[in-house]
Amino acid sequence: MSAKIPPANLRHDRLEIKNLVMVRGTKPVTQAIELSIAPASITALMGANGAGKTSTVLGISGVIEPAFGEIWLDGVDMVGMDADEIRRRGVATVPEGHQVLRELTVRDNLLVAGGSLSRGEVNASIERTVELFPELKEKLQQAAGDLSGGQQQMVAIAQALIVTPRFLVIDELSFGLAPTIVARLVPVIRRIAASGIGVLLIEQFTQLALALAHHVYVMSRGSVSYDGEPGKLRDDPDILHRAYFPVSGRESVGL
Repeated sequence: MSAKIPPANLRHDRLEIKNLVMVRGTKPVTQAIELSIAPASITALMGANGAGKTSTVLGISGVIEPAFGEIWLDGVDMVGMDADEIRRRGVATVPEGHQVLRELTVRDNLLVAGGSLSRGEVNASIERTVELFPELKEKLQQAAGDLSGGQQQMVAIAQALIVTPRFLVIDELSFGLAPTIVARLVPVIRRIAASGIGVLLIEQFTQLALALAHHVYVMSRGSVSYDGEPGKLRDDPDILHRAYFPVSGRESVGL
């Protein structure tokens, strides 16, 4: 556990990312990223391919340790903790690509995800979670690999929800999915946030992100180039364009 003293302006009810620097190989891919994810809301992290979004997710989830920076929750800096510990502390991640254990049934996928819970707790959590995805109820005994891509994404989100996280990080919700499937997931994400969970949605599809989000960050070239309300980006496409493609690495808008 980190012994760092929390910053004076830290919001303890939020997931706070401070000065996050991620390095892949020997190359920094993010530069002092700062994000604040509120409970019971949807925060979108947008940006073009290569902007550094997925590296940021890997740092938050504990899959890759940041080279520098802090990830605060409840007054504790979680940098250096492994992915399982971060998940136990209340931050669950849905990786890009609707990843499931293809050979296992849907129910067994959810049981594995709830491994830290008692059998009674995990069974109750499965019942609550599949209420969000009614079509999974009849497929609990089916191999996850036999499901459609959209249904596998539902399983992946359900896996993250089994432990009843306080914050849910979803990397590329719409990746590889038909628009009709994405449209079915939108009200689910809203219900998750309405239940009190803070959602960090990493999304390249700008229309979807702006429709869902209460707050938006845009990343460009490893830095945050926009930090503000989604309405501003919806109303003025030029601001969105400049956020995605700043004139220089130092330029930012809406900060």
